[in-house]
Amino acid sequence: MLFTTSFTPWLVAVGLNTVLLAIVWIAPKKLLTPAGIFHAWLLGVLIWGTLGWQGYVVVMFYFLVGSAVTRIGMEQKEAAGIAEKRSGARGPENVWGSALTGALCALGTLLVAPPYRSLLLLGYVASLATKLSDTCGSEVGKAYGKRTYLITTLQPVARGTEGAVSLEGTLAGVVGSFAIALIGWGVGLISLTDVVFCAISAFIATNLESLIGATLQSKFDWMTNEVVNFINTLIGAIVAVLLVLAWRWYSLG
Repeated sequence: MLFTTSFTPWLVAVGLNTVLLAIVWIAPKKLLTPAGIFHAWLLGVLIWGTLGWQGYVVVMFYFLVGSAVTRIGMEQKEAAGIAEKRSGARGPENVWGSALTGALCALGTLLVAPPYRSLLLLGYVASLATKLSDTCGSEVGKAYGKRTYLITTLQPVARGTEGAVSLEGTLAGVVGSFAIALIGWGVGLISLTDVVFCAISAFIATNLESLIGATLQSKFDWMTNEVVNFINTLIGAIVAVLLVLAWRWYSLG
């Protein structure tokens, strides 16, 4: 009986993800490539198996909103040559570039004592808040940014330039990070105070990601967009955890 109970979440995860991704497979609008569907299935099983439906809701919110935002102004972005490849359909590299940090946090909850689990849950939500902030900022900025500036010099540059920022994109990123953090709070993964820390960490990490894009990315062949995305989400998770630890220390003082 204990064996069956312990494996029930994983069995549910396998069944649910198989059904949902079968629907994605036959849907007319391709949100994922064939290989991307398989890797998204692996990610979905891992998240449900470790964090239950609560963690799954958060990652699904990221995937659905991120996919929708990517398609904003798609024709305009494709004409300008700054659209995501494959018309926004995500492959394995996109799945793990966006969610590897979150997956590591989720796996970590199986290994740590309960007092530290809350920090990993915060890291999980913060990593996805950071990625959604980056996605919203980039895609809205490319579609609607009236003026885009290089983050290192604040000189005007063309939309879609690595390291470019815009007011419209920045505001969209803040909204995106708050939205997914509120979902994380709504399902009970983080506290209401943590929502603010997630948004702050996402803002910091996303701007650091723009800085990396403007200074380092073109200098190293291995520093692909997906690698930078992983670094971005890792920074977001770490900053959120450090902010909470600092807040706890301050509160005790």
